[in-house]
Amino acid sequence: MSRTMGRSTTAPTGDGTKPVWKARAWAQLEASRARVLRMLAGLPERVLMNQHSPLMSPLIWDVAHVANYEEQWLLRALGAPALTDPAFDTIYDAFRHPRSTRSTLPLLPPESAFAYAARVREAVRAHLSEHVPEDSDTPLLAGGYVFGMVAQHEQQHAETLAATLQLMTEVEYRLPPTPARPAPAPVSRHPVLIPGGVARLGSTHPWAFDNERPVHTREVRPFLLDAHPVTNGEYQAFVEDGGYDEPRWWHPKGWDFVRAEALAHPQFWLPQQGGRWLRRRFGQVEPLPADEPVQHVCWYEADAYARWAGKRLPTESEWERAAHGACNVTREHPWGDAAPTAAHANLGGDTWGPLPVGSHPEGVSAEGVWGLLGDVWEWTSSDFQPYAGFGAFPYREYSEVFFGEDYKVLRGGAWASAPVAVRNGFRNWDYPIRRQIFAGFRCASEA
Repeated sequence: MSRTMGRSTTAPTGDGTKPVWKARAWAQLEASRARVLRMLAGLPERVLMNQHSPLMSPLIWDVAHVANYEEQWLLRALGAPALTDPAFDTIYDAFRHPRSTRSTLPLLPPESAFAYAARVREAVRAHLSEHVPEDSDTPLLAGGYVFGMVAQHEQQHAETLAATLQLMTEVEYRLPPTPARPAPAPVSRHPVLIPGGVARLGSTHPWAFDNERPVHTREVRPFLLDAHPVTNGEYQAFVEDGGYDEPRWWHPKGWDFVRAEALAHPQFWLPQQGGRWLRRRFGQVEPLPADEPVQHVCWYEADAYARWAGKRLPTESEWERAAHGACNVTREHPWGDAAPTAAHANLGGDTWGPLPVGSHPEGVSAEGVWGLLGDVWEWTSSDFQPYAGFGAFPYREYSEVFFGEDYKVLRGGAWASAPVAVRNGFRNWDYPIRRQIFAGFRCASEA
């Protein structure tokens, strides 16, 4: 594999100084590229080119797609000439080709794909340094928006690559060394009362996406929210109580899905051996840790568990109200506006899985809710809909074409999500049957 996908360079400054958003944008672009290179290092060409699941693209498609997206938005959209064959715009267009068919396209082989990505990045470095003004107030450049958009896009694809690697079965993925696991602190087993009131929701972050805007107010009634996400051990009780055999817990469409797919437990769990559940994690079989948040459950599974437990899933407004920690504020993160660190949340992909609940006491919200960012995406009860006053920017296909009842909202980010792409106002969405994503949930109930 080529190692030239993203060479390390100093942050472009133009006049020798380090403009605030330019330095941050370049650092985030370099961080996302370095992560992708680490994840794919050492994988042979056949593994990079193969379609490991109809749900996911070949790994190398994501590499060239990320480069093509960067070329379109950080070069052509900012006045730089095209670098490559316009046919790439079609081959690597996510809306033209379903994931299940991308292996049939004339994809660049790995060496060429990584070289293309490196060539684009070098052109972006030069263009950012020489032709992009720090103080532009054009919508694409204000606060460095388009650079944040591209950096977040690449990190989102790094998370997608992680999901593909988890689905891969033909070879075992060799996990890199992971950081030492922190000793978890005691976490309340009782739900937290979230007072009601008029909550400020949405994001004013300069790199927030169109669906996070505008900031608005909404009346939120008092409610109870679990202090932490549902754990494997808690979900195991639902499984062993026959939860997958009892239709009364399931949404009708969910029950149809359970029967059609013969579901009996979360994806990647393995039936008990010697009285103990196991799981497959990136090709390795290991004991199921009871104290980690459950992941790889779809919305229907989360909804069924909540019903079984006598609770419900929170709405996304409730979830965000809890993350802000008060009705009259909009914080970037549950602990405040400081950027996430390893002490606050399990983000960035280095742990290759959730950590036990209670691992991040510095990330607790002002009202005592743990783990709202990181570890697992959290399903909410809400359909993905626009906020009043929504305006598509800079293209309809980021959010607008997905609005409706087909998609459910997830909040909070997972262990595989990057800090740059996670904040209280960030909204993710997916089909309610999706299980390969790193999704879990927590429950709510009436106060």
